[in-house]
Parts: sequence; structure tokens; C-alpha cells
Amino acid sequence: MSRAPERPLDGVGSITVKIGVLVTLSILAAVVVSEVGDRAGVSAWLSIPVSVAAALFVTQWLARGMTAPLRQMTVAAGRMAGGDYSTRIAASASDEVGQLGTAFNTMSAELEGADRQRRELLATVSHELRTPLAAQRALLENLVDGVVTPDDRSLQTALEQSERLSALVQDLLDLSRVEAGVATLDFEPVQVADLLARCAEEARAVVAARGHAVSVEVDAPEDLQARVDRARLTQAVTNLLDNAVRHSPESGTVRVVARADGSGWSLAVGDEGPGFPPGRSEEMFARFGVGDDAGGGTGLGLSIVRWVCELHGGTVRALEEGPGSTTTGAVVRVELPLAPPEYRHGQREAAPAAQEVVPRTTGRTTDDREESPMTTHDSPPLPAQRTADDTGTADAPAATPIPVPTPSVFDTLFGRLWPEPTSRLHTAPLALWASVGTGALAAVLLPHRGIGIAYALVLLAAGALVLRLSRRRRDPWTLASAALCVGLASLLVIRAAEWLSVLALLTAALLVTTALTGARGVPAMVAGAAAWVLSGLRGLPLLGRTITATSRHTLLWPVVRTAAISLVALVVFGGLFASGDAVVGAWVSDLLPEVDIAESLVLRSFTWFVVGGIVLAACYLSLNPPRTDLVALPEPPRPARAWEWVVPVGVVVATFVVFLLAQGAAMFGGHDFVQRATGMTYAESVHQGFGQLTLATALTLVTVVIVGRRASRKTPRDRVLLRSVLGMLCGLTLVVVGSALYRMHVYQEAYGFTVLRVMVDAFELWLGLLVVLVMVAGWRLRGGWVPRAALASGATFLLVIGLANPEGWVAQRNIDRYAETGRLDLIYLQTLGADAVPTIRAGLAGETAVGADNGVTLADCAIGWIPDDELTEDALGWNLGRSRADAAGPRSLTPVDGYSYPTFAVGSCPVEVGP
Repeated sequence: MSRAPERPLDGVGSITVKIGVLVTLSILAAVVVSEVGDRAGVSAWLSIPVSVAAALFVTQWLARGMTAPLRQMTVAAGRMAGGDYSTRIAASASDEVGQLGTAFNTMSAELEGADRQRRELLATVSHELRTPLAAQRALLENLVDGVVTPDDRSLQTALEQSERLSALVQDLLDLSRVEAGVATLDFEPVQVADLLARCAEEARAVVAARGHAVSVEVDAPEDLQARVDRARLTQAVTNLLDNAVRHSPESGTVRVVARADGSGWSLAVGDEGPGFPPGRSEEMFARFGVGDDAGGGTGLGLSIVRWVCELHGGTVRALEEGPGSTTTGAVVRVELPLAPPEYRHGQREAAPAAQEVVPRTTGRTTDDREESPMTTHDSPPLPAQRTADDTGTADAPAATPIPVPTPSVFDTLFGRLWPEPTSRLHTAPLALWASVGTGALAAVLLPHRGIGIAYALVLLAAGALVLRLSRRRRDPWTLASAALCVGLASLLVIRAAEWLSVLALLTAALLVTTALTGARGVPAMVAGAAAWVLSGLRGLPLLGRTITATSRHTLLWPVVRTAAISLVALVVFGGLFASGDAVVGAWVSDLLPEVDIAESLVLRSFTWFVVGGIVLAACYLSLNPPRTDLVALPEPPRPARAWEWVVPVGVVVATFVVFLLAQGAAMFGGHDFVQRATGMTYAESVHQGFGQLTLATALTLVTVVIVGRRASRKTPRDRVLLRSVLGMLCGLTLVVVGSALYRMHVYQEAYGFTVLRVMVDAFELWLGLLVVLVMVAGWRLRGGWVPRAALASGATFLLVIGLANPEGWVAQRNIDRYAETGRLDLIYLQTLGADAVPTIRAGLAGETAVGADNGVTLADCAIGWIPDDELTEDALGWNLGRSRADAAGPRSLTPVDGYSYPTFAVGSCPVEVGP
């Protein structure tokens, strides 16, 4: 069995131990990387992905080849089912999988040998039956034509030919037993002259009509005797004579010369034909070897001669015409021992292996006898076979690489949902190096900077790369998504609120995956979003092929490898010497006075890996998007009767009607009615039910989708009923949306405004828009466009909210409420970020805090945002929100140590101002 490349765990003899080692080392790698990131102060959103990637890398490295033999066996078994037994499994492991591969190879070799014997037997039988059948046919034709009279002699000749056919069939069966190792050759003393004379006489009977002559000569001595298998040697001599007669000219003579030669004897058969060309004689003994003027022969004649000679411990070769030779014709020389070794029971011999034969230029073939209507047709050419030495024994079968690509584990994992067209996508150097460059750009720009221009630049660079690689870059939806993504990226420069940046990035990611995959339905969009994460796995084969192809570059990889090793050496030894020697440490401090080399390098390395990996995964998703069109909900069964869906929807409509009646009673009854009925104020009651109304709106949309999929639309009556019922339900839902928005307004007027309440208002308003879109789709009975419209509208809502500065708007509403009611929630205002600072300064600048000294204003108490001194404030880190906050003036009060927030060293700011 051929050996696969050595792999890390090949020496482990148990698959269970391998799995244990793999899991242990993977966890250890993740822990080490996580600990390095933690000690360097790297945030979790960077250290966790890198730790997971380190564990997966160790797992992939150690698991190489553990299951490859199993996948190879799957392919090989399929080929064996089609009759190809030449494949072998390449495995180097010593565990149970490797042992299974060895057993599979042994089985393959045994099946291949059995199949070869069957094919060779059929070919040999068809070849050997042709000569006696041709002789018998010639005799019968002469009898029919009256050339020969049907006397005793002619009938005796026909009988002898029939007997020879029977004997030949029996001999071939015996020969198959010999080859299978279940019989022995019958060696006996034979007079060489008698055997040759008998063979020559039979040949003369066949070729007399063509004027050929056969001469037999036995030299030194004439009574030469050898120990041979008479039947096998007769078979070989007959084939030599037949081949020589075929290529001898009209009235030519075939010479047979036998002579003693030391401890053995030799036999030479020559004709007067064109002879063998120099350098090509060995091809004459190849099985199925034919020339350019092949006359339909199978090419088995001389190959069988070699087979018989090897069984007797001898050799056979063709004598070529040397320079200056005066002889003409082809001569085949057989050399045999006088007393060959006894053929042992169980010894297995094989016929000469088939070889690729180049057509001869002399017009000769190894066996192109004329074919008559009674001649057995040639067997179809067999595939190239190996001899026993080439194939190997049962203990150590030789292996050839599996002839078809072995399916990777990722092809098996993702199946038809995510195929990889290697013919079109063999390598992707642009995606690889551009992703590495984008990661490097992020590593240089992002660390130690707040959200601002640098983040937007990295996002735009990554987006441009992904759009460039996408095959859908000219689709209207892709262009619209790109425009929305640019708008969302601008929020990183305009607003300083981190929560708004996170929402913008998540929405942009959903837009990107939907555009790259072409998803239309909700399940397809969810699958597309998950595909970005899974691209890190699905793209590993392409990444491996690209790195392998790039590594062949004679200059690039040596330069990169040398630079990486030099950098690591500089960091390791430079850090050791800088920390171990004060002088070296002072020099390093002078060169890098404000930079912690270790922590900065770790942070930038983590940033490089995470950003580069995210961009590379997006590039793969762009180059090879999954088949999201196959991800869809199964077609539900449609009820046979309309009332089966009308009744449940009617119950939902009835509950909506009851709710609206209750709202009308509360509205007309006023606050007193609500307090008498519930024991709560109106503001308290509306706050209690806002979340339930939002959930009811979302569930209504789900109900409409389910009913729209299940209800029948075959007849006009069905369509009218569907439009009416769902239209009524959507109309009532819009009323509920209005009620929910009114409830939130009342509650905010009573208890104040917050960013969360504003975002919930926006979400409820967006749900109302979705209800309107669903109503339009229901009227048209076509809703395939709704998911994309919902996503685009949601992104637009978020962009508008971001541009409107939600934190500043909430701060202004609270300041207006303070002006009207005299009540101000300072604790909440202190939780707002830099975007609210200018509004708070402008609105509360003239208000002095009650009980505060040293002229502390309400603005001083209400501002909680403090600039981060660790962030680099330069052109790349510029942000409009932080810039305006700096210009307005951040908080000037310092919290007192040991006191709970918001107690300050200068004065005492009240939590709530006013009565």
C-alpha cells in the first residue's frame, strides 16, 4: 500500500487517543491565545474569535488524514461497483482507520487478480480456438467445393481437428487451474524433434494452399530430449509457426531450428518477411499489441509464448536486424532448460502484462491472422494490468493513487446547498491578498482610536473589495444595498454612540449578505447571514489551494517568510533585552516613548486577524455564494374547506375588536374610569400593556404570512375571501399600532423620554409599515418582494434615526419637560453619551443646581460623558459627535472615591430638581 504524507498523529495507534489528544491541544491553544489577549488588554470581541480560530487551526492541523481514507474508500467502492479494481487507498496512519485502509487494499488486490484471470481466460480461449477452427473450416470448404473428396483420410483429418478442439478446451481449463494455483504442470521427457515435426505437419496442412513451406532442423544432437509440459510447449510452438507463416511472403519458407545450448536448449523460428525493426522487438510480446495494419487479431500469440516459456523457467526474445546484417526475416528465439524446476502447488503465475504498444512501421503485427465467418471475434481490449510483482501480494498490495478527486469534508458537510466549482474557482489570489491588506489597514488605523473616520475608511475599503468580487455587483438590489451601507457607515463619523454603531454594522451586514447571495425570502436571508460566518469554514479548501499556488512563487514567499521570522525574532529578543537591561530599555523607551510594544503588537495582531478574516470570509461569500434559493419553508398542506382557516383568523379578529372596544371605553371614560376599573393611573396602565401590543403586532404579521401560504387561491371566491379576511385583520392591526404609539406617548409625557423608548416607538412604527406592505402584497396576492422591502425600510429607518441624533433629541425632550414641569432625571441624563452633550449644555447652562455650591450648574451635574484620554484624537480618529462635545465642554466634576455615583467632589447635585 502506498504511503500518504506523514501527518502529526500518524504514530498514534488508536483513534480514541487521537481524538483525546486533538481535543486537549485545541482547548490548550484556545486558552493560551485567550490568556495572551487578556494580559494585553484586548477586548473580548477580538480575543474570542482569535481563540476560536486558533482552536480550529490546531484541530484542522492535527486531524489531517484521520478520515481521508474513509472518504477515499467511498469513492473507490463506487468505482469497484463499476468494475474498476485498480484503485488503492493511500493512508499512513496506524490506527483503526489505517488498518481498515490496508484491509481494503488487500481486498481490492484480490478482486483485481480474480477479475484479471477471468478476462485473460476469455481472451486466451478465443485466441486458441481460432487456429483449429480455421483449419477445420478450410477442410470443410474444400469438401463442399469438391476440391477434396470425402474419403476416409479427409474425414479422419476433420475428426482429428475436432479432437484437437476438445483437447484444447480441456487444456485451457487446465491452464486456468495452473494460473490459479490449484493444479501442477505435467512435466515429462519429450523428444524435441518429434514435437517439432508434429507441429510443423499441422502447420503445413493449414498453409499448403498458400505455397508456404515449413522446415524443421534439430542440431547437436538429433535425439535432443527435454523435460517439458508437452501440451504447453506444443501451444507455444504452434503460435510461433502461425505468426511466422502469417508474415512470410508467398512461397516463403518458415525455418524451425532446435539445438542444445549448455545446460539447456534453444528453439529459433524464422521467416522471410520484413523482420522486426530495431528497438521495437520487445513490444511484439505485449498482450493485445497490434500494428498499424492490424488485421483484426487480438495480439495474444507471442504473449502466450512468453507465458509458456516463463512457466518452464525459460525466456523468449525477438532477434532484431543489426547494422550490416545480410539476413532477412523475423527470428524468435526461445531458450529453455533441459530440466526445469518442478511447478509447485499453489504457485501463481500471471500472463505477460499488457503494455502500451506503439504501431510498427514495417506493416507486421504480432497476430493478424485472417478472420473467417466462423472465427471467434476478438475480445475488447482490457485495461492495462500489472503482473504479480507489480500488484503485490495479499500481505503488501501495491497501491496507486485514487484516480478521482476525493471529496473533501466540506463538500460532504455543505452538500448541494453550497457546492464549490473548482474549475471556475481554483484560486483567488486577489481576495486573499486584498483581505490581508484590509486587515493590515485595520491593524494600523483602528487600535487606540475611537469610532470615527478610521472605522469608516476600513468599512468602505472592505465593502469596495467585496462589491468588486461579486457577480451581482450590477443588480439593482446590490446597488441599493451598497448605497444604504455607505449611509450607515457615515453614522460612524457623525455619531459617537456605540450602540448606534453596532446597530448600523449589523444592518449593513444583513444588507451585504442579502445582496451577495441574492436572497429574497426570510429563510434565505437568515441562511445568507449565517453563510458569512460559515464562509470561514467553506472557504478553507480555496484558501489552501491559493496559498499552495502562491507558495510556488520563487521570490514572494521567501521575502514574506524572512520578514515574519525577523519580526518575531526582533520582538522576542528585543523585549527580553529591553526588560533585562536598563540601558537597552532606555534606548527602546527613547525610540518608542509612549508605546507598550508587547500590548500594542498583540492588540494590532488580533485586530489584523479578526478584520482580515471577516473580510476574507465576505470575499468567499462574494465569489461563491450558497444556493439560498434552496432554503425555503416546505409547502404547507392547504385545507380542503375555507372555514378551516377562516374560523381561527376570525377568533383573532374578535380579540382585536374586544381590545378596541376597551380602548374606546377608556378614551371616552377618561382617567377616572381607568382608575375605578383598574386601580391604576392611566399612565401606569398604558405602560403595562405596551410590550404586549408590540408583540401582538409582530404575531399578527406571522399569522398573515401563515394564512397567506395555506389558504386556497384557486377560485375567485377563495381570493376574495382571503383578501377580505386578511385585509380586515391588517386594518385592525394598524389601529393597534396607533394605540401602542399613543400609549408610549402618554407614558413618556408622564415619566420622561429615554433612548430605549424612542427606539421602541420607531420599531412599532416600522411594524406598522410592514403591515401596510403586507396589505399591498395581500391585495396583489404576490409577496415575494416584501422581505427585501422590509429590510430596506428598516435600514432606512435606522439611517434616519441616526442622522436625527436620538440621544440629543431625548435630552432636548427631557429639558423641555423640565421647563414645563420642573422635574429632571439627572441620573438618566448622565448615561447619555457625547452626542447629547451640546444639547445639555445649551439647555441647562443657565440653571443652577439646588443645594450646589461654587456655581455648579445643572448642566455640570447632567453631563456624564468624559473624553477617553487613552484614545488618539487625530484626523483619522475624528468624529462629529465627540468633536461637538469637546467644543461644548465635557463634565467638569470628578466623582468622589468611596461614594456611589453620582456624588461629586465639588458641591452636591440633586438627583431630581423641582417639586
